[in-house]
Amino acid sequence: MTLLTVHQDNHPTPATTATATATATATATATGPHPAAEPDPATRTSTETKTGTGTSAKTPVDPTRMPRLTTTVPREYVHRSTLAEVFLTGCEQTGNTHYTLTAQWPRAHTFFTTPDGTHHHPLQAAETIRQTGIYLAHAELGIPLGHHFLMRNLHLTTHPQHLTIGPTPTDLTLTATYTPHHPHTKRPTDFTMHITITRNGHPTATGTGRFTCLTPTTYQRLRHPHTTTPDTTTPDTTTVGTTSTAGTQHQPPNPPPTHYGRTLPHDIVLTPTPNPHTWQLTPNPHHPILFDHTTDHIPGMVLLEAAHQAATAHTHPTPTTHPTTLHATFHHYTEHHTPTYITTHTTTNDNNQTPTTHITAHQNNTTVFTAQLTTHTPTDT
Repeated sequence: MTLLTVHQDNHPTPATTATATATATATATATGPHPAAEPDPATRTSTETKTGTGTSAKTPVDPTRMPRLTTTVPREYVHRSTLAEVFLTGCEQTGNTHYTLTAQWPRAHTFFTTPDGTHHHPLQAAETIRQTGIYLAHAELGIPLGHHFLMRNLHLTTHPQHLTIGPTPTDLTLTATYTPHHPHTKRPTDFTMHITITRNGHPTATGTGRFTCLTPTTYQRLRHPHTTTPDTTTPDTTTVGTTSTAGTQHQPPNPPPTHYGRTLPHDIVLTPTPNPHTWQLTPNPHHPILFDHTTDHIPGMVLLEAAHQAATAHTHPTPTTHPTTLHATFHHYTEHHTPTYITTHTTTNDNNQTPTTHITAHQNNTTVFTAQLTTHTPTDT
């Protein structure tokens, strides 16, 4: 990078100044051995100022003494196209496999906020963990940009009492430890990342996820014959629904967004089917958060959101619940233009107080995603 430095004199010296100065000096020399008077600051030449011989010279700024300012990490390192969706702000290596990172969550995120507007949504912790794994792979572990990532699983625990939204953005500290599954390879292309998120020293969330990095050639071979060309067309969800194996006669109407734990219709990713506790996955492909960038498959965050909405709808009309633990496994890529169905059933623990919803997503009678979601009501905090 070439830096262009521009010098500008705020008070340029008139052309006659140098002549007047020279005349005054000659006169002082001719009249006797009296000391020369200090030149008037206005008569100092530009050369005198630039060389530092005058009192108006500017001291160069030492970059090492500049204050460290907060900014986000490069969006390319977390596979986001919008800067506003980059939550990580810094990283420092603290050991061979240990890192300390900083992050910030906005006060009023358009998507990762609970319907009552009082808490950060627990899935924002999942997105932060996803960004952390990808960022460390690129910035610290040597995985080149352009490689693809396959997230095999995610285990997440959140503490809702520390997810409250305050009067300022929420500053977070993350500690991350990665464990390579093939430690003797040149680059750790298959690794597990364990991440703890704290807020003012209090545990906010912990998560563990397994990541696999794929070269562009390997990814193309793995995804063949599925196209990797961006598809900007909007699929007709009505048509997809009418060709579904779940049946289309007496299709039940879609309930209001609050039924799924959301407030805006365009955030809903499910459509009910005639079968009980079964929904079709119908996300808006132009959603600015869930589809921040174009992919040739349904993003994992869409499936996590579908699991949350299905669990909320399954327990309706109980009060809105907040996920506290999530165990998700991504078995196969979920394709865009093949109907995907979400089914749920619920179990309880020994005390019969903490319900766990089991979510399964399948395409063409093949399981592509499973999750277990444990929730609590806001009054528990």
